[in-house]
Formats: sequence, C-alpha cells, structure tokens
Amino acid sequence: EFYASTADDPLIEAVQFVKDVSRSGKAIAACREQDIPVRWVPEKARRYLYERDEHNRKRLLPDRYEFLLYRHLHHGMEAGDIFCRDSIRFRSMEDDLIDHKQWRNKDKLIAEAGLDILQQPVEKHLADLKDQLETRIAEVNRRIATGENEHFKANGNGRWTLQYPGDGEAANHPFFDQLPQADISSILQFANRQCRFMDAFTHVLGRFTRQSPDVPALIACVVAWGTNMGIARMGQISDIGYQTLASMSDNFLRPETLREANDIVSNATAALPIFRHYDIGGVVHSSSDGQKFETGVRTFNARYSPKYFGMKKGIVPCTTLANHVPINARNIGADEHESHFVFDMLYNNSTDIQPYFHSTDSHGTNPVNFALLHVFSRQFAPRYKDLCDKVRTSLTGFNHPRSYGDAILKPARKIRENDIIREWDECRRIFVSLAMKETTQSTIVRKLSAHARSNRTKLALWEYDSIHRSLYLLNYIDNPLLRQNVQKALNRGENYHQLRRAVSFAGFGKLRFKTEFELDLWSECSRLIANCIIFYNASILSRLLEHQERTGDTQGAEATKNVSPNAWQNVNLNGRYEFLKKGLLNVDMIIRGLIDLTLNQKIVLLA
Repeated sequence: EFYASTADDPLIEAVQFVKDVSRSGKAIAACREQDIPVRWVPEKARRYLYERDEHNRKRLLPDRYEFLLYRHLHHGMEAGDIFCRDSIRFRSMEDDLIDHKQWRNKDKLIAEAGLDILQQPVEKHLADLKDQLETRIAEVNRRIATGENEHFKANGNGRWTLQYPGDGEAANHPFFDQLPQADISSILQFANRQCRFMDAFTHVLGRFTRQSPDVPALIACVVAWGTNMGIARMGQISDIGYQTLASMSDNFLRPETLREANDIVSNATAALPIFRHYDIGGVVHSSSDGQKFETGVRTFNARYSPKYFGMKKGIVPCTTLANHVPINARNIGADEHESHFVFDMLYNNSTDIQPYFHSTDSHGTNPVNFALLHVFSRQFAPRYKDLCDKVRTSLTGFNHPRSYGDAILKPARKIRENDIIREWDECRRIFVSLAMKETTQSTIVRKLSAHARSNRTKLALWEYDSIHRSLYLLNYIDNPLLRQNVQKALNRGENYHQLRRAVSFAGFGKLRFKTEFELDLWSECSRLIANCIIFYNASILSRLLEHQERTGDTQGAEATKNVSPNAWQNVNLNGRYEFLKKGLLNVDMIIRGLIDLTLNQKIVLLA
C-alpha cells in the first residue's frame, strides 16, 4: 500500500487503478482509454505516451504508461512524497519519530534524554549563535587582511589555499623492530589474561550458560574468522581439529558476544597509562572511515563500486577509532553514504571511551551531522576535499552578503532565522527521537540528509546545521592546530586500516564468506584481533613509560609517548598455528630486555 504526503494525490489514484486491473487478471491494454487516469502525467511527457493509429487518432500506449507510472512512483518515494509503511527506508518520517501523544510531555522527554541545549528558548539560542558567528566572520577576515593568518595564501581570482601542518605519526614505528616476534595466538591469550574478554562469550543455548568455552579452541576460531581463513582451513593448519573448531564457532561466536569482547579489550586499553597521552589537543579525538573489501563470492549485501572493485562487488566495514582504539564498527554497502552512519556509530558506542571531537573525510559530511553532533555535545570536525569551494558555497551569516563589504571570506547567503524558529519544535522532536532510539538512527539521518526530500522541518534543520558548519569552517581556516588535529585523527584511521588489511590477509584479502551473518563475524573477529594487538603494544609502551618516569628519563618518556601502538611487524600472523602450547608472553621480561639494550636512546634517535 502506498500513501502520499498530500490528500487526493493523482499518482496514488493511478497506482490504485493499476493494482485493481492486476487483481482482476486483465491488462491495461484491455481497459477503456477513458477509464485510465492520466491526471498525474506531466504535460511534457504526454507526447511520448500516445501514437497515431491508421485513422490518425491518438491512442495511449499502455506499456509506456505503466513504465512511466513505476518511474514516477520510484521518484516519489525517493523524494519523500510517496510512502510505503511496510518499508523501513520508504515509510513516512512521521512513522520514524515519537508520536504526537508522547510529544505532549516534551519537557520530561528532553530532560530524560539529557539534551540541555533544547531546553532554552530558540530565540535566545539563535541570538547567542548570531553573536558567535558574526564575531568570528569579522575576526577571521581581520586576521587574513593583516597577515596574522600566515597559512592563508590568496591565489587571485577569488581562489585561496591553506598550508597544512605536517604530522609524523605513522604505523609500524621502528621501535617495534627491537621486540621479539610474538605469534597471534599468544597475543590473544595475553589480552585474555589481562582483561578476561573471553568471559563475554556465552553459549548460544540458555541452558548451557554455565558451560565455559574452550579458550584455545575459541581463540583459534577468532583467528580463523578474523584472518579470512575460515574454520575448515584452520583445522588443516593448526593443532586443533575441524570438528572442535566448528562446534565452538557455532555455539559461542555471535556478533553480539564479539562486540562485548571488543568493548572489554577497548576499555582495558583505555585504562593503560599511555592511553591519555594519545589525546589530540587535550581531548579524545575520534575519526570514522570506511575500508573497501572485495568479496570473492556473491553475497546479499555486496555492491558494485567501479572505483575500488572494478567489475567485482564488495562491502565497506566502517570503523570509529579513538586514540588508536577501534571503539565501534559496522558493515555497510559500497553504495551507501558513510555520513548516514556517523552519528549512529558515535552515539551507540558502548565503550568507556567517549570522544568529544569527531573527524571524517568529505564522505562523512551531509546537511545534518553538524547539528546532530552539536545537540548531543559533540564537535563535528571533518576535512573537506576542496575547502575554498566549500567556503564559497556554504559559508552563511545572519546578515545579507552585501553588508560584509569587500571581506575576503564573505557569506554566500543569509540565515533564514524564521524558518528555524517556526519549525524548532519539530526539530526538537527529531533530536529526542534519535536519543530515544525510536528507530534505526541511520535511517532517520538518511532521510534528513537526502537532498531530494524537502519539507519545512528538514529545511529548518539544514539551516540550523549551516550555522554550526559556518562556525567550524571559520575556526578551521583560522586555527592551524585544529587542522593538524583533524589530519592526525584521520591519519590514525588510515593506519588502522593498514593493520586491519594485514590481519585479513588470507585469500589475498578477498572475503570468502557467503552470508551477511558470516561477514559480521569476520568484521568483529578481525576488529578483535586488531584490538588485542593494539592492547599488547600499548601494554609494552605503558610499562616502559612507567619505568622511564620512575627513573627520571624525561627525554625517553617524551619519545615513548609519541610511539603509536598501531604496529604489527612484531606479530607473526602467518605460518602453522599452535594454540595448545604452554609458553606465555612475559611483558616484564620484554621490558627488561629493552632496558638492557638501552633502547631509550634508540627511541629518541628513531623518533
């Protein structure tokens, strides 16, 4: 059943007519032409629906009529004018939000959601934003005109560029070349002894809740899935047989248990002394980005992406990273926009790591993310591909552009305050619905950010978003430290992708799994392996840092703080796997070896 946003929509009348004809077992061509509704047909398309017969009379072409109807129905759903309540993607926005009966208790709902910014009058809120934005426009232009902003370089014809401060942090720091090789099973066992992440794996059947998993076999299953090797192949090249591995995988490995295990390891990394030294600008600065993986077999959620896969298909694991730790991840299609999942992944992060700044590249931006993250006490900090063009088209102000005179950075248009004030109550309803997780948050964001959809509430939300985007663009241009921090956060995401790619090495990185469930298992297992490697490296760096601070080695301590735990050259990911061996990693012995080799001086030289 289809519904329209306006009553008596002629397109719905035509859809109902075609449905009735289909139910009667007839074809449209068998109907009288005067009975076929044509009110919905655009005037410019009518000449394509008729032809002249032998008597030079106009005759409707039923096949073209039906095709054009389906095409308009599709466009109407994409534009948000036609709805289907049996669909998640194409149902009305009203069905995704808390209903009007609940919204009568709006003050209580806002307080429960903890969205303090929504409790103040919108007029006062906009007045404060106006003062901030107009002050920043004047100040940033003044600093450019006087030459105080040394990184701003005008190229003529209204074009300009910004110099970006460099960042030397990279994966596989030479420090780790000095460490002994550790196989992946020993690293996972070390992480389990330190933080007991295996406790998260419970039996799939409730009556076996007290049955503990076989830890070596379960670690072998995690490695088999995470490295893209598969249970069958792992049974051939390890000291644990296929039947044992298959049983443990079926009974204990599920996406929800793997996510809980990842949270335990992430929280353990956050508790290490070295963790807060990875803060960027004094705060936890996260980033999110997608990584393309080609699928070796056809799967339901694999999609084409000619840029990355050519004629093949693949999926995109999207990861949120904070201080080198992958705190959340999910698989999306190659044809889905990463920006629709930024808020969802950040707000539903279940670890103890709660970032304030969050960065993405241009693929993570849309017309609502600035507003959403601001309301939920976050600062969205993306990096745009062409900043000059973005500022020229997206910078807005509370005054008419003519009032800014010959300013170098001039707003493209004036903020429509009345649109925000008129629809502010509906905007608050959207924010509270997102906080209450009334529906899939990425679904709401997708509908809000779709340019094809245009009603007064969404346009008001876009206006509110443009205020915060303009403030960020001005700060980004004026503050080289902010640009460096954003670049550093995004570089960490790229370094993590290298680690993730190294972990999923089997089959040349082409995923061999057939179902969406299996792809989720692979994604979470590879994240768990990467998480444990990062925890292991961070544990070594933390012990070394404690020793340096205890002995007063200030120079060595500063060098250690700049070593990224994102490294795998000290990890043996290949070869025959032995999960039943008794040898255990001893981090204290590794630290003593580092001290004996006077590695502190070597770190200073390598850094």
